[in-house]
Amino acid sequence: MDKRSKLALYAIAAVILLMMIAEVTKPKAINWRDSYSAADKIPLGCYVVFNELKTFSNQEIITTSSSIFEALKNIPDSTKTTLVLINNYINLDKQDSNALLNYVENGNTVFISSGYFYGNAIDTLNVTLERGYTKFYKNPSYNRFTSPSLKQNDRRFEDVVENSYFTSIDTLKTTVLGTLTIESEDEDKTMVTNANFIKVPFGENNGTFYLHTNPFAFTNYHLLNNNEDYAATVLSYLPKQQIIWDNYYKSGRKVIKSPLRFILTNQALKWAFYLALLALILFIIFRGKRTQRIIPVLTPLQNTTVAFTQTIGDLYYQHGDFTIIVEKKIEYFLEYIRTKYYLNTNELNEPFISKLALKSTNTNEESKTIIDYIIYLKSKSQHNEQDLMKLNQLIEKFTKNTL
Repeated sequence: MDKRSKLALYAIAAVILLMMIAEVTKPKAINWRDSYSAADKIPLGCYVVFNELKTFSNQEIITTSSSIFEALKNIPDSTKTTLVLINNYINLDKQDSNALLNYVENGNTVFISSGYFYGNAIDTLNVTLERGYTKFYKNPSYNRFTSPSLKQNDRRFEDVVENSYFTSIDTLKTTVLGTLTIESEDEDKTMVTNANFIKVPFGENNGTFYLHTNPFAFTNYHLLNNNEDYAATVLSYLPKQQIIWDNYYKSGRKVIKSPLRFILTNQALKWAFYLALLALILFIIFRGKRTQRIIPVLTPLQNTTVAFTQTIGDLYYQHGDFTIIVEKKIEYFLEYIRTKYYLNTNELNEPFISKLALKSTNTNEESKTIIDYIIYLKSKSQHNEQDLMKLNQLIEKFTKNTL
């Protein structure tokens, strides 16, 4: 790596380090997401109220992360329990609504605190809910109890609240336990009061619905800001029996469907993932630059057999040793005949010459001429240049005419 690349790498590393320091040292932003989850300690979580409910009954709290239909089918009819649902909205389908009504009809209790109610179960109770859709619903509101003895626990919610209230109830069966008072937006600024906490008996076994329209009262924010007496008073209406805490109908319900989603929802793991990804990109950039250079063209090894043979031949020729060259030429020619025509060259007689002429398509005279000359050269102990030249001419003529 050259000097320029090193400087660029150091600069990038310094920027990453400064970004990490800035991210670690900066004040953590407050998460105002609607959660209502028992595990969340954020302002709109329900960590405090869930842990306080542990002292409400001698029995351990049952937590459920499944739908009402799935959760209640495992509860014995003989066991009296209280189901607690707190969220900014509660939407029950037909199956869940029927399961909830059967649960209360068997003598159990349901407490719902929500700004929205949807489903057949709510319609069966003959109640309707309304919510302002202008700044009206975020105005400060007075949450009061109808019982004079509980007046000291009334509270004024000035912020972090959305005002919902009941506009219609079944007065023959329903008991109003609390009201919501808001300053109207009319010119006269009159105070408007509506029910926001009611008790609705249901069934023949003393089952009861408790419906409340201010779920913000049970969040960590209000419980830690002097509004805990109001929330405690609302919950004091519930019977002292085992509580089932709902973790399913929550805006902040934990939903992790993949490892990557789990990593990205965790602050530390998310930054570790981003740093690893950035490091991998830098590695590919710099490592690829080093290894992906132009590959030089390598000249393949040449076949030097011909050159070697020519050199050896020149060496014999320069020394005038024609006898060895003649012998090699004869051996090579006879090997050629054996390999190509499959003839035995031990006896160079008339039958051999006839077979050679037939297979090589040379005439009988041409075949006889070259074989006779080979026999003649073999009979000599010394050879001269003329012998070699004539032998070479005869071999070239013979091989030229072969198939």
